[in-house]
Amino acid sequence: MAVGFKGGQSLAQTGFNQSVVTVIVIGMLMALLVPAWSYLILRRGVGLYDAAAIAATYGSVSAVTFTVASQFVASQQLETSGGATVALVLMESPAIVMAVLLASWARAREGAGPSLRAKTSAEMEAVMPEAVAPEHKGPVSMKAVLHEAFTDGAHLLLIGSLLVGALSGVKGGEAMQPFTGDLFKGFLAFFLLEMGLLVGRQLREFRDVGPFLIGFGLIMPPIHALITLGLARLGGTSLGDAMLLAVLAASASYIVVPAVVRYAIPEARPSRYFTMSLAVTFPFNVLVGIPLYYAIARRIWE
Repeated sequence: MAVGFKGGQSLAQTGFNQSVVTVIVIGMLMALLVPAWSYLILRRGVGLYDAAAIAATYGSVSAVTFTVASQFVASQQLETSGGATVALVLMESPAIVMAVLLASWARAREGAGPSLRAKTSAEMEAVMPEAVAPEHKGPVSMKAVLHEAFTDGAHLLLIGSLLVGALSGVKGGEAMQPFTGDLFKGFLAFFLLEMGLLVGRQLREFRDVGPFLIGFGLIMPPIHALITLGLARLGGTSLGDAMLLAVLAASASYIVVPAVVRYAIPEARPSRYFTMSLAVTFPFNVLVGIPLYYAIARRIWE
């Protein structure tokens, strides 16, 4: 809520100008490109279904990583336009749609048809119950997949708070300051502690990930960030917006996308795509990635 509200406030101050549009376009472009080339790389080391699921996870974004990056950008006193928050909202779904299409293509290629194999959700439910979608039978409906993606609670809260922040004006920002500003760091600290506990519980699944996938989860995020920084520099965005875009492109979803992928691609192993995003890429980005991307961005913008 705080991230969406602050993004809406920034958007109200700057207006929907060319800079905001450029940030959104770059974000959407990366949301389409990252799952495409990730799939081509991943299918060389894992099955087609796992490749599609992991590609969707890395093509989408992590709101928690973005929250940490927003706080980092604020601490560096970098200006942002609010466009990155809009990009955060919009970048969630393209990777999911592409993954479903890739999985459908894989089923057609293998002659599996539209039927789904039942899989237990216990391994994910034990770690993060909200990331488990309800069981279903029959063919996967794109309408149902999009419904799962767009009606996720966190997604709707982000969109709603973004609109409230944009419409409430300066007085609204002052009224919400005790919650979205003063208490924000404390809530973030407790939330990151909780995420650390989840990472620790998920470490036991590393045996099903393997060196190839761990390498992908550590090497590709900086590559995605570097490509994004290059596009942002060419597009003339501010350093703050470029940093947030880079973090979005380097992040991987471990809440919304795993729930949708669990529904849409039940052939894939949650122990792989969930563990990679939560236990490999998330801590890497928070501990190493964000300061690394900032150091690179400063050199590019100098």
